[in-house]
Amino acid sequence: MPKKLANKPAKPAKVPVHGPQHSNQVRIIGGAWKRTPLPVLSASGLRPTPDRVRETVFNWINHQRDGDWADAQVLDLFAGSGALGFEAASRGAQSVTMIDTVVPVVRQLEDIKAKLKAENVQIMRADALAVAQSAAMRGQKYDLIFLDPPYQQEFLERCLPLCTRILKEGGLIYAESGMALEFEEGDTPDWMAPWEVLRADKAGMVFFHLLKHKQTAA
Repeated sequence: MPKKLANKPAKPAKVPVHGPQHSNQVRIIGGAWKRTPLPVLSASGLRPTPDRVRETVFNWINHQRDGDWADAQVLDLFAGSGALGFEAASRGAQSVTMIDTVVPVVRQLEDIKAKLKAENVQIMRADALAVAQSAAMRGQKYDLIFLDPPYQQEFLERCLPLCTRILKEGGLIYAESGMALEFEEGDTPDWMAPWEVLRADKAGMVFFHLLKHKQTAA
């Protein structure tokens, strides 16, 4: 009597990957602290910009700035892991102001700042919109603003109008989003109308963009 073939255990179904996967650290890509690992907390909503995306983005920014970071004043409104802000500081930005509301995240950013002896970095526990509003009232302006907020909470829609008042002439905004910020003619929402998308790309389900105010984009 022929032997019954043993049933092979079914292979687990592959789970589709809907975006970049993150380990518990990212690395600084360039500058004085190149290859330095940055720990990433397992905090809800914390989604650090992957190394590969940051490399692309900073290549875009370097091209726009001709590689000159010496006088750059940078605002990172949703700092999270600090990957964007510390990257800018590593490349020689004059000042980098990093904002986050979560206490453990802010403490870790302070620890990283101390380890790197990053005197050009200022870290604040504060609400991003309140910081932007306060800067606008004081007439404070920045050369580069990072906007990597939690998705599906309309932060970009609320932040970008404020950024028209706190971005220097010729300044740049890096924005991550769960959707593309390029729209068909006639479909552009009011909050996006003042901005030109200089560069854009996609990693998984994450869209990332380099923006410039249309008055200075020509």
